[in-house]
Amino acid sequence: MSKAWLKAALVRALRTVAQAALGVIGGSALTIGEVNWLAVISTAALAGIVSFLMSLAGLPEVKEEKND
Repeated sequence: MSKAWLKAALVRALRTVAQAALGVIGGSALTIGEVNWLAVISTAALAGIVSFLMSLAGLPEVKEEKND
């Protein structure tokens, strides 16, 4: 894993965390006081972990270095 890969994977995971949090917040309540914050945090954290693990399969924006 290179620094470029790690940076790209972390950026991708962070974006996924934000998207998941927004989805749960938007879908769960009409007002901010009704939001189940534990559900938001746990869903967003799981989404970030899954995103990072999926990045292990490869990131199209990061070219792999060949060691021949």
